[in-house]
Amino acid sequence: MRPFTFINIASSVDGKISNEKRVQVRISCQDDLKRVDELRAKSDAIMVGIGTVLADNPKLTVKSEKLRLMRVEKDLPPNPLRVIVDSKCRIPLSAKVLDKSAETIVAVSKNANLERVDELRKRGVNVFIAGENKVDLKELMNHLYKRGVRTLMVEGGSTLNWALLKDGLVDEIYIYYGNIIIGGLKSPTIVDGNSFDPPIKLKLICLERMGNGILTKWRVLR
Repeated sequence: MRPFTFINIASSVDGKISNEKRVQVRISCQDDLKRVDELRAKSDAIMVGIGTVLADNPKLTVKSEKLRLMRVEKDLPPNPLRVIVDSKCRIPLSAKVLDKSAETIVAVSKNANLERVDELRKRGVNVFIAGENKVDLKELMNHLYKRGVRTLMVEGGSTLNWALLKDGLVDEIYIYYGNIIIGGLKSPTIVDGNSFDPPIKLKLICLERMGNGILTKWRVLR
């Protein structure tokens, strides 16, 4: 068993989610940022890869106080569970996702640095170990489901998106295309990694204009 899982990501028109330096590039409009916050508030957990943590240092919490209160009124914590996929346990101890504003799970492989794993646990961080050299995502998903996670929001990056799609663990994909072109041969795309053969097919759920960009929603076909 696993949660219903959707990827939400903002991209330039040419499919890039950052530049070659992998620093954060503003792509979303204000309406899209509000939509993302609403998606977070409706989710049981938010997942990102270690690359996103190292590049952007996100907090992965609900920004709107009104939305946090709505969660509390439903007997939920103010913010969803945060899940960091970090096979080698490279997460900085100063990372914002390790603060006390929400519970965090750091998923690592059996080859992770045990001293860093122990340090995280001493700080009260829940460390989940699965897989030899890389995190076993199917095992992680099963663990999350057993913890009560029914809706999982994935916010990148491109390597995690690829791995989840490869393992057949994604149900829907939401892409906001901002009105910019980033370019760059080595700039990360929506999904990096090896090509899928055959390509993964999608069904368009909806298409709508939002700000100066376009929001697309897709269902992954199996």
